[in-house]
Amino acid sequence: MNNPSQKLSAVEKIGYSLGDLSANLIFQTLVTFLAFFYTDVFRIPAATAATVIFVVGMLGAFVFTPIIGLVADRTHTRWGKFRPWILWTAIPFGGLSLLAFSTPSLGEQGKVTYALATYSLLVLVYVANNLPYSALSGVLTGSMADRNSLSSYRFVAVMVAQFIIQVLLLPLVLILGGGDKARGFHNTMMLFAIVGTVFFLITFFTTKERIVPTHGQRSSVRDDLIDLARNRPWQIMLAVTVLIFINLALKGGMYIYYFKYYMHEAQLAAFLQNVGFNDLIAGLNKVLVGIGLTHFQWPKDAPTSAFSLFNALGIIFMIVGIGFSKRLADRFGKRDVFGGALFASTLFLLAFYFYSPDSVGLVVISYIFHGFFYGITIPLLWAMIADVADYSEWKNRRRATAMIFSAMLCGLKVGLSVGGALVAGILAFYGYHPDAPTQSADAVNGIHLTVSLLCSLPFLAGVGLMFLYEIDKPMELHIEQELGTRRLQPGLA
Repeated sequence: MNNPSQKLSAVEKIGYSLGDLSANLIFQTLVTFLAFFYTDVFRIPAATAATVIFVVGMLGAFVFTPIIGLVADRTHTRWGKFRPWILWTAIPFGGLSLLAFSTPSLGEQGKVTYALATYSLLVLVYVANNLPYSALSGVLTGSMADRNSLSSYRFVAVMVAQFIIQVLLLPLVLILGGGDKARGFHNTMMLFAIVGTVFFLITFFTTKERIVPTHGQRSSVRDDLIDLARNRPWQIMLAVTVLIFINLALKGGMYIYYFKYYMHEAQLAAFLQNVGFNDLIAGLNKVLVGIGLTHFQWPKDAPTSAFSLFNALGIIFMIVGIGFSKRLADRFGKRDVFGGALFASTLFLLAFYFYSPDSVGLVVISYIFHGFFYGITIPLLWAMIADVADYSEWKNRRRATAMIFSAMLCGLKVGLSVGGALVAGILAFYGYHPDAPTQSADAVNGIHLTVSLLCSLPFLAGVGLMFLYEIDKPMELHIEQELGTRRLQPGLA
C-alpha cells in the first residue's frame, strides 16, 4: 500500500545508510587502489591492467546493469522489489571481494585471466546489490525533502567508508600483512567482507518499501526504454553521472602516485613533523604497544602518511559540506546548489596545476576547500536521480525506478571504467615503471597534469550541463504535490 507521506525514522535512515557504508568499503577500494593493486602488488603490466579495468567496466555498464535493472523492476516478493536483492547478495559480495584482491601464484597469463574473472564476478554482484539498493531510496518515501535528509545520512556513511579506505587502508594493509602487501590486502578484504555482510543484513531488516507502482501498471521493456529516451532530465543526469565518476576514478587512482613520485619526500616529512602528525602517531603507537598490539605500527614512509592525512582532511570537510547540503537544497533547489558547488570545487582542483613539489601546505589547503564544496554535491546527485524517477512517473504515468537507476549506474560504471583505465593508460603512456626507484620526468609530469587539468575537465562539463537541467525548485514542488495526489487517489493515475 502506498504511504508517500510517512516520514522516515532516524533508525531507518541509519539502517539504510549502513548498506552504502558496506558497499563503499569495496567500491572505494576499487576506485582508489585497483590500478595500484594490479600494477604494484599483483604485478600485472600497466597497459594490461588498464584493459582489464576498462573491459570489465564496460561489461558491467552495458550488460550487467541493464539486465539487473529490468529484472529488479519486475521482482515481486513479500519483502518488496528491491530489499530482497540486498539480502541475496550480502554473502557473495563479501566472498568475491576477497577473491578479487587475492594474489595466487600464477604465470603472467594466469594472473590476467584470474583478474578478469574475479573482477567480472565482483562487478556483477556489485550491480545486483547496489542497483536495487540505490533504487530503494526512491521508494522509501515520496517526500523530496525527506529524500534530501536520507541522502545526507547515506553519504555521511559513504564518507566514513571513504575515510577508512583513503586514510587507513594502506596502513591496514601493511599492519595486517606484516609488511607483505599481498597478504595485507587479503587480510584487509577479509575484514571488510565480514563487516559488510553484517551491515547489509541490517539494511534489509530496518527498511520498508512504501512507494509501489499503481495497481495494475504493466509496462514492457520497450515502454521503459521509450520513456527513458523522452526523459531529458534523465539524459542530462546520465551524462553528469559519467563525468562525475570519470573524475573520481581518475583523481582517486592517481593521488597515490602523486604523493609517491611528484611531491618531494623531504618536504612531506617536514610538513608532517611541523603540523604535529608524527607526534600524534607516536603517541598512538605508544598506547597500542602498551596494550599488547606490538605489530600495530604506522607506516614509516612520509608519502604514505602524507597521503593518509591529505585524504583524511579532505573527507572530513566533505562531511562538513554534506551537512550544508540539505539546508541549501531545501532553500534554493537541488539543481542550482549542485551546479554552483561543483563549479567551486573544480576551481580548487585547477589550482593543483600551479603547485610545485614543495607546496605541501597549499596542496592540503586546496584539497580541503575542494572537499567542502564537492561534499555539498554528493547527496544531491542521487537525490536528483530519484527526482528523475518521479519526473518519469509524473510525465508518463508509469514508474520504473530500477530502470532509471540502472541507467545511472550504467553511467557510473562507464565513468569508473574510463577513469580507472585512464589512470593505468596515462601511466603507461608516460613511461611509468612500478619497479623503478624513481620515475622519469615525463611520468612525473603526466601524474601532475592528471590530478590538476585532466581531473577538472569532467567537472566543468558537468557544470555546463546543469544549465540544461529543467527540474528546478518550483518544478520539484509541483511534481511532488501532483504525484502525492495521484497516489492517494489511484483512479487519477
